[in-house]
Amino acid sequence: MKQQHARLFSWMMLVSLMMTMILAACAVPDAAPVAPVAGDAAATAAAPAEAAAPASNFKPVWYAPAPHPYYEDVRKGVEAFEADTGIAVEKQIGPDWTQDSQNQRMEALAAQGFNAFSVYPADASGANGLYEELTAAGANIVNFGTSTAQPTTASFAVATDVKVAAMRAAEELIAAMGGKGNIINVLEVLEDPNTALRKQGIEEVVAKYPDVTIIQEVAGMTSVETAVQKVGDALSANIDKVDGIIATGYTPSVAIAQVLSEYKEKGGERVIHAVGIDTDEVVMQAIANGVMDGTIVQNPYGHGYLSLLLLQYMAEGYKPKADAYFVDAGFAFATKDNLETYSEDILAVTEQIKAELLDKYLEK
Repeated sequence: MKQQHARLFSWMMLVSLMMTMILAACAVPDAAPVAPVAGDAAATAAAPAEAAAPASNFKPVWYAPAPHPYYEDVRKGVEAFEADTGIAVEKQIGPDWTQDSQNQRMEALAAQGFNAFSVYPADASGANGLYEELTAAGANIVNFGTSTAQPTTASFAVATDVKVAAMRAAEELIAAMGGKGNIINVLEVLEDPNTALRKQGIEEVVAKYPDVTIIQEVAGMTSVETAVQKVGDALSANIDKVDGIIATGYTPSVAIAQVLSEYKEKGGERVIHAVGIDTDEVVMQAIANGVMDGTIVQNPYGHGYLSLLLLQYMAEGYKPKADAYFVDAGFAFATKDNLETYSEDILAVTEQIKAELLDKYLEK
């Protein structure tokens, strides 16, 4: 009997041991997943990202309303900002100059989580409604190339002082004309917020010279082809009395260079002085050839780079100083005498402004 009890006890111990082993084996998948360990590692790895939160939460957009050669030069500054900082910028160019198009596309970008906008407003007044909507949602906005009408929720405008630049162009043209004569004033796109300021600046300068008259104003230069046609027509209609021609837009400047070059090549004898804006190769060649007197050199590179840098600083907690809204990106006047050095002068201006941003325009 005792022997039977011993056998039974041994059997029960064996079964108990086997069950313990089986249960232990079955428990491995629950007791040994790597998820908790991986989770701890992920939390450790995430710590540096949390320290760099402002950069990771900074989702910038560069937005231009419609295709234009000026924006291609601005884009170079945006790309330089990306290269210097390692921050990707969403770059978009809209289909036209209407504020409705800009509203729809920028609202869609905001819905995707973009929260910092470097923008050329399609309409100086109309863009403010869009800006109010975006800033109320927590976005920062910096105008480049021009300004919205005041008051505005845009923090800054990085631009050429276009009225001052147009006045300089007019002064240079009148000086080349000897202080007297007749001018054709070639504007670009009337919907552009800068056009009215440029027109005003030229007219103010001309008003100072009693022997200078604007004999024709031409506008609506939506393409180089259109501008060539309109400038050619205006020149032909006034060829017996025109002494100077001025353009404050990119496409009419190219058109003036082409039309006057052709006029000279065909033996045109009348001396017609000309001043443009921007640095298209055709314009610069016309200056080198003595066909044009000079051109206003804006700082589109700085317009792109500096507007994005301001947005980055604001994402890091900096705030605009009071009355520090307009960031004058500067300009130069290029003539035959400084064709080799004007670009270096403009880049130096950009570097100087970069060094001044935190002291002159921002605070914490």
